Amino acid sequence: MTDFQSARLRFLRRAGDRSRPRFRRGVYLLPSLFTIGNLFCGYICIVYAMRGDYESAAPFIGFAVVLDMLDGRIARMTGSASAFGVEFDSLADVISFGVAPAILAYAWGLAPLGRFGLAAGFLFVSAAAMRLARFNIQSGTGQDKRYFVGMPSPAAAGVLASTVYAYPFSIVDYRASVFAAVMVLIPAALMVSTIRFRSFKNLDLQSRRPYTVLIFIAAGIVAIWSHPRLVLVVMAYSYLASAFIGMAVSRIKHRGGRGVSELSDEVKSDLAAPRDTAAR
Repeated sequence: MTDFQSARLRFLRRAGDRSRPRFRRGVYLLPSLFTIGNLFCGYICIVYAMRGDYESAAPFIGFAVVLDMLDGRIARMTGSASAFGVEFDSLADVISFGVAPAILAYAWGLAPLGRFGLAAGFLFVSAAAMRLARFNIQSGTGQDKRYFVGMPSPAAAGVLASTVYAYPFSIVDYRASVFAAVMVLIPAALMVSTIRFRSFKNLDLQSRRPYTVLIFIAAGIVAIWSHPRLVLVVMAYSYLASAFIGMAVSRIKHRGGRGVSELSDEVKSDLAAPRDTAAR
């Protein structure tokens, strides 16, 4: 091979290397730390659930919810959002909001149902995975950010965790286990549904608010601190029911608006009708 041919070969190799997409090495550390904390909470929840310590296992789902809310906000605020962070967050959510609550619910109250309990737990895991996959697809389509399509997986996991935390005693009667299965299957069905849930992403935390808002926030923190079992259950099930309440209100408004429009059409037709002068 001549010097000219070898130089040409090196040039072609360099050109080929330039045409290939180069991936940046390294990750943004700050949001990834919160995602790792989220993943760790899901893992610890599984460990405590396998030990039968449900009172210690359930709160870690709540900690994971808080960390999951923080990692996305911090990534957007610091400009450190990346494709790696999105995928890493989704994989961590499958563990923390799919596998961990399903194992917790099975060890707590689904085991007496045998294979049906196993199937109920697996359906919850499958629904959480599909919900996260659908969210990743729809997040880039420019949909309305005020709402989620389907119940968010952290909220569905919160329903299971808050219920177990409110009653951290193992269920051994299969008749009571039926209610535990309903508690698992309803959030699972809502996750893959098309019902809209409020996202609260349009809340502007940097704008000025009245001082009373801080009072309500402080009151909520005190309520959770003083009566955590009751308050967390009320919060979880209130969010679950909020979608159905919103649907009912929107239907009532739609019917009311339709009734007003029909009444106005009747009035217009009466005014446009010819008058009978002979009756005068």
